[in-house]
Amino acid sequence: MSNPGLLYVTMEPRRHDEAFLNQFHEWYQNEHGPTRLRLPHIFPNGFRYRATDSLKPEFLAIYDVTEMRHLETPVYTQLRENRTKREGETIGQVDVDRRFFDLLGEQAKEGFTKIEDLSDQEAEGQVLVAVEVEVKGGEQGEKEITKWYLEEHIPMLSKIPGWLRSRVYRTPSLIEGGDKVRIVTLHEYEKVNGLGGEEHKASMDTKWRTEVFDKWIAAKHRRTYELFYVFGPGPRELETLSKLSESKGARWEDGKIETVPGKDTAAVNAYVYAQDGLTIRYRLEGNVSPKAPTVAFSNSLLTDYHMWDELVAILKAARPDLRILRYDTRGRHEIPSPPVPATLDMLADDLRTLLKGLRIEKLRALVGVSMGGATTLKFALKYPELVDKIVACDFNVASSDANTAAWKDRIVVAEKNIKDLAGVTVERWFHPHTMTEKPEIAKWMTDMVAGNNVEGFKYSCQALWGYNMREEMKGCKVDTLFVVGDGDGKGALVKAMEGFKANLGEKGAELKIVPNAGHLPMSEAASDFWEAIKEFL
Repeated sequence: MSNPGLLYVTMEPRRHDEAFLNQFHEWYQNEHGPTRLRLPHIFPNGFRYRATDSLKPEFLAIYDVTEMRHLETPVYTQLRENRTKREGETIGQVDVDRRFFDLLGEQAKEGFTKIEDLSDQEAEGQVLVAVEVEVKGGEQGEKEITKWYLEEHIPMLSKIPGWLRSRVYRTPSLIEGGDKVRIVTLHEYEKVNGLGGEEHKASMDTKWRTEVFDKWIAAKHRRTYELFYVFGPGPRELETLSKLSESKGARWEDGKIETVPGKDTAAVNAYVYAQDGLTIRYRLEGNVSPKAPTVAFSNSLLTDYHMWDELVAILKAARPDLRILRYDTRGRHEIPSPPVPATLDMLADDLRTLLKGLRIEKLRALVGVSMGGATTLKFALKYPELVDKIVACDFNVASSDANTAAWKDRIVVAEKNIKDLAGVTVERWFHPHTMTEKPEIAKWMTDMVAGNNVEGFKYSCQALWGYNMREEMKGCKVDTLFVVGDGDGKGALVKAMEGFKANLGEKGAELKIVPNAGHLPMSEAASDFWEAIKEFL
């Protein structure tokens, strides 16, 4: 193993017009930073700072590095070598100074919480003081400076109100050569702090400090910054994206990630990794403010997040205050290797991982249907602190032997020809009214079902085998609405949901019935479904 360290990057755009600055920030926050955080074995976190001392460069990005040796591996070096076209165009207009530091030591306030574990609201505005000194006297000078920092200076800084943590680094590291050795210290403070106060002045006026500077330090440089963005592995920057022209949209990673610019159209299609390495694809859109409340949608088995298209269009018009998150359930595109049957716990954990990757502290609401309905209830039971309200649609709280046998039969059909499964599935799902009066919707859904990964279906449908939430649901603490299409199972699911709605939590749940709809009322009759849920939301 090699030492942990830091990737330290200062940036100064050569252009300062609003159009380019928006392009610069959107690229860095949607592409550059998240790409690195999708390598958590190298970069566990990443942050952006803006200078507060009126000096240049104005922007700083720092990333903790688990082991500095990783920065010599192709996994990292290829990120720089295989830049996208738009990254090359953008970074070509920015002066960049990329540096690597080895960690020598750190001290933190008791109970210190790392920035990545704070909410954006808690983290943004934190102060960073970066001090770089050039060492005289070779190894002896480095030793004496480090000793002074760790034994006197930082303990004195810790008495400053608002002090959080100080870290000591050295350069050059194993990545960079060079004759000069520099010691770099990073000091973190709360937004409101005592910098410049008596405690701070005292730390700058000691006999030991004078001796160290006179004998071992050739030069000193000090910069001050404030934090303005915390990266996650999932691109989520809609605000600057909404200010870009349509021509500034981008696609990369073989189309897995796409940014759609525009005032009314800003959206990010991307992915994060599940705990087992499987990709969770998602779409984020709606209100572009990072502080906007978020509503998420969990799909039925065999569908993708486009099953919500019409409802989302209604929601965006009716509730422009909301940010909207959709995602594809595991099994839609692929399965883990080796294959593992899905469980409701696993599906709930996938959503939790997605929220963490997008730094969404809490959902305003989660809406799910069929397997997504069961996932929604499981998520509320397992992570009640992460959601205010849920809408669980067209699902059952427990599986049956008959249902498990039916899923096994459907796997056989899918393995022969998934198009055959798609046809009979949509006919079973949809209300006769939909099949006859809205054939275009039936075809759209049939094509969607037929596009599912066959092995993915085989393993994901097993989440609906052998589960039972009857007792667990009695402890539900999250405000809940149940919804069902009146023709789902020819009315059988209406009776089933009426049978268990009273057992949810202390007060039970209300059940809304959508007319002329079957198993996917939000896809078959989006306007009627919206009428059923809008007051609850």
